[in-house]
Amino acid sequence: MERIVQGQSPAEIVKQLQNSDGYHITNTARDLSQSDFKNRILLHTDLLAADARERAGYFSLEITGGASVHVDILRKQVDPFLKLELLREKMPTTMFQTLCRGVNLFGYRPYPQNVIRFTVKEFAKYVDVWRTFDFMNYIPNMQAVFEEVAKAGKLNEPCICFSTGPEHTDAYYLTKVKEILEVTGEDIVLCIKNHGGLGTPKRIGELVDTIRQKYPDLPLHYHGHNTDGNDVGRIVAAVQNGANIVDAADASFTGFYGPPPILTVIQTLKELGHNANTIDEDAVIETSEVIRDERQHYEAFESQIKGFQPTVQIHKLPGGAMGSSLEQAVKGGFLDKMPDILHKELPKVQKELGNYWSVTPGSQILWTTAVSNVQGGERYGNPSGDLRNLLLGKYGPFPFYEPDEWIFEKVLGADWKKVLEEEGGVEDIGDMDIDKEKEILTDRIGEDPTDQQLVLYLQHPNDAVEFFKFEAKFGRVYVLPPSIFLKQGSFEPGETLEFVDHTGKEHMVEVGPSNVAEDGETSVYLYVDHHQRVYKFAAELPDGAAAPAAEMSKEEILDLAKAGDIRASFSGNVCEVSVEEGQEVAVGDKVAVMEAMKMQTPITSEIDGIVTAISAKVGDAVQPGDKLLRVDVDE
Repeated sequence: MERIVQGQSPAEIVKQLQNSDGYHITNTARDLSQSDFKNRILLHTDLLAADARERAGYFSLEITGGASVHVDILRKQVDPFLKLELLREKMPTTMFQTLCRGVNLFGYRPYPQNVIRFTVKEFAKYVDVWRTFDFMNYIPNMQAVFEEVAKAGKLNEPCICFSTGPEHTDAYYLTKVKEILEVTGEDIVLCIKNHGGLGTPKRIGELVDTIRQKYPDLPLHYHGHNTDGNDVGRIVAAVQNGANIVDAADASFTGFYGPPPILTVIQTLKELGHNANTIDEDAVIETSEVIRDERQHYEAFESQIKGFQPTVQIHKLPGGAMGSSLEQAVKGGFLDKMPDILHKELPKVQKELGNYWSVTPGSQILWTTAVSNVQGGERYGNPSGDLRNLLLGKYGPFPFYEPDEWIFEKVLGADWKKVLEEEGGVEDIGDMDIDKEKEILTDRIGEDPTDQQLVLYLQHPNDAVEFFKFEAKFGRVYVLPPSIFLKQGSFEPGETLEFVDHTGKEHMVEVGPSNVAEDGETSVYLYVDHHQRVYKFAAELPDGAAAPAAEMSKEEILDLAKAGDIRASFSGNVCEVSVEEGQEVAVGDKVAVMEAMKMQTPITSEIDGIVTAISAKVGDAVQPGDKLLRVDVDE
């Protein structure tokens, strides 16, 4: 059959899939990066792979979306839109695919409708296939994305998120498929999103067959993870029961928590009489050979726990969350407690909170709650703002059953029924004043932003601004290979670094001499392709200088708050200051919002009074005990 290419209409794509005898493959490079390398695979590596991937004949290449948009600007200093532009130059035929979290877009919380539509409109200029999901399988949360994708003439790929347990029946999933089709119409591809790699091949085969029997003309796309080492089996069962497309990744970078190797899938299904449509196996092999030597430079981002994890069937954490949770455990010093968190507390929390789908942002809510329960000692004693919103129904109704009343009381307080009555229900977020936000962004970066910059800012305000400033100061660094960009350890004076960029151009970086002035300031010279730059560093503190203030205890911070002195209770970023000086506040009023570990936590006033001082501003990184604002009793 002829290859499906970017530029075709959704109706044309669906018709070709319906008339296909074999199956198609999506190369989920983005998911591989997120699941096994904490989203750190650089654009340089993707550009090296681009020529071979273009010739491989995939249905699509998943190359953006999910957490990658955020990590691109936060950790890799690359513009997500520039990435798509450069890859499109080298891959004119292949359809680009994204993973979109519905109302949460490429972030971790619900966004206003006009922000959703603006974001989809800009990304749809580059993205052909929109795999959209909602962690509660709540269809209204995806509707705005569906509508904007259709307006742009791109392919909608709505998801039904899959999990296991007595509630997760074929009959339930059929109701979700029906709800989706009532909104989108028939010119779509339906994705069965098995983000955790859950269930057996038999179970996946049954679900695919059930949907195929009910909707014989609906193209089906199976997505899974290989966390337990068994996703090739699930893929085989999906194809044997009528799936049109399956997900896999380049062999030389596959690991434990992402998709299985493409060539293994092809070889296994070929023996069973199923052929991969339009696939060039030589190009598949070549891709892995081209980037194989790059993997060594990403070693620092691979999982702290090696090996497949069959216990995923117990804790249900998806691939991306597995990597980030282990990273957080190392940084937080509780890696030794991971067995208890994963195998005891997390499954308990999952059942107590409704056995919904452990995928972003739901997986973060489950994970942070389980960690807090184990670390804090008091179960649900230190709830996040996102857990509170979950119980209030802000993300959508619980699909199967609500948590027990004692959990509502623990999280919402003794008057939880009144709180639920007054504040409960799906969050109705009013449209944002985008013109005003553009003015704020202009002021923060010192120039008029492009629409693409504005899109990134509206989702990740502080990190976007830091990225724009970085790029303005240092230029575009995507030309750097991982051997340079991710080099472990320090650079020594006199060291020379040579590399070839993705275009074949040679470069040389020389770490020049380092001079110390009389006042202790250090000047470090750097030569990039013989162009000199000088970087200055402040003098080190002399012996006997005052040490940083000791960290306050939670009890001390609470005592201060009761006196009106509101301090940060944890390390994080200030993402909202909700009040102004002179404003009256009451007990329980939100005065600020802090963000850490992708979760937002509202900071509330402990007293009635007037805001007399604001010490923190949006974007500040604060530590426990740092001043946020002051509330004084109005006498």
